[in-house]
Amino acid sequence: MSPAKVREPQTRAAGWEAAVAERRRRIEAEPLPRNIWTLLEEAAADCPDRTALHFIEGDVRIDYAALRSTVARVAEGLATLGVGRGSHVGVMLRNVPEMPVTWLALARLGAVMVPVNVRSTGRELHYALTDSEASHLVLGAEFLPVFEAMPERLPALAGRVVVAGPCPDAFLPWDSLAARGTESYRPPVEPGLDDLVNIQYTSGTTGLPKGCMLTQRYWLICAKSYADCDGLRYRNILAGNPFFYMTPQWLTLMAFLQRATLHVAPYRSLTRYVTWIQENAIDFCLFPPDIHTARPPGPEDVCSTMVRGNLYIHRPQDHAAMERRFGFPLRTAFGMTEIGMGTFTPIEAAEMTGSGSCGLAAPFRECRIASPEGDALPPGTAGELQFRGPGLLLGYWRKPEATAAAFHGEWFRTGDLATMDERGFVTIVGRIKEMIRRAGENISATEVEAVLLGIPGVAEAAALPAPDPLRGEEVMACLRLQPGCTPADLPPERVVEQCRQGLAVFKLPRYVVYCEDPLPRSTSGKVQKPALLERMPELLARSWDRAANDRVGRA
Repeated sequence: MSPAKVREPQTRAAGWEAAVAERRRRIEAEPLPRNIWTLLEEAAADCPDRTALHFIEGDVRIDYAALRSTVARVAEGLATLGVGRGSHVGVMLRNVPEMPVTWLALARLGAVMVPVNVRSTGRELHYALTDSEASHLVLGAEFLPVFEAMPERLPALAGRVVVAGPCPDAFLPWDSLAARGTESYRPPVEPGLDDLVNIQYTSGTTGLPKGCMLTQRYWLICAKSYADCDGLRYRNILAGNPFFYMTPQWLTLMAFLQRATLHVAPYRSLTRYVTWIQENAIDFCLFPPDIHTARPPGPEDVCSTMVRGNLYIHRPQDHAAMERRFGFPLRTAFGMTEIGMGTFTPIEAAEMTGSGSCGLAAPFRECRIASPEGDALPPGTAGELQFRGPGLLLGYWRKPEATAAAFHGEWFRTGDLATMDERGFVTIVGRIKEMIRRAGENISATEVEAVLLGIPGVAEAAALPAPDPLRGEEVMACLRLQPGCTPADLPPERVVEQCRQGLAVFKLPRYVVYCEDPLPRSTSGKVQKPALLERMPELLARSWDRAANDRVGRA
């Protein structure tokens, strides 16, 4: 690159940095809506006939006026079933209209949604419902077998299970909720910004998933930060992930703030994502970087309506090529369930393309790099990335020790190792927490290990992140068998089938490798993962690969 091309962005930097700082001050000074319902009500008053939600599969469209009416009716219908302020309601639904309507109706009541991954097993559903102390459950008819497969019945849910779709007589049909209510319904107590609205489970690094307690303020701040950080107007926003994740939820509110349409994809798809953008004139989305490697390039890739795409975990060397190929600015960002939006790269900061940075502190957020003792570190020094600001999670549900460990004072500890330069740009350089991140999914190694250790014949187990060019990481199960048990007695196919009974599909091991010697352990008895990770090339070379359904020199 010539010196002139290097200097040009640096010359522009002072101008855009001043503009970004001014936008941040304005965003933080503006009052938030009183609650999520108020935001929907204001949007419905401003543009009643504009499409609020478009469900791509089936081409179902709901305008703002109809959405406001339906949410009010469903809220009252839920209230007739005993759902009220502070009630916890499990929700296991695909990307169908009932999902966002149920969430918004619960928010209207001041109740709390407990979203459940639609790939959960009966064991995982049972954990989410019991840990969250859910008093009601809303689920799609297709998940009734999962409900029936729970290890035990939950008496508290008797007569309180609502089914979307074909509904057996023993349950309540979702369609009846709106018929029970009126569009003028108002709850006895108006929800406030600090009322809980989600217990959002996120895979932890020490055991089973933890429930993040998220308030109405959390969601409105997250949506407003994304909606206004560049000072741009969007008309068509794409939600390409399942609604049980946090992303489509804040995208819904972002669309309300922009008076835009949220186009909801039925599922995550690398082959259809660009087509969805083009057919729906999308101008903002979270862009999956693996499209770049999963799809061969072609002139049909250009997305001419796109204004900005957000890019998360990616290969920095592919960043500029992706912008050229798809024809729009891709700007990096960093977020977590616990904090919402943490960092973003301004649309003007074109010189950061390919840098590997995830951006500057977002509106309403301060970030720092800290030592293990919680002391701020100087620019360029690697340490833990931490955030503070209004609207962070209140804590982890029923886990005070985990909540205390997650904070240094008012600073939330992300568990990510990062650096920050003199301008405030953050770059993730590693991970402190023990997590396997597969295609955007956070998988607790401890949870996988607990299932592995429950398989007869397994003496020791370690779940490791195996590198993968497409999905980032894959799950590797490193096993030592009980004396007298051989790999022929417990072949890898049986290991995976045993895991399938207790783990969602995306958590299943792809690689299975057997070790004759005991797994390396520290003086405290913990398996030393770094020692195993140093041997990853060797372990991969002799592992069984589920994707290839082949044994690759298994010892």
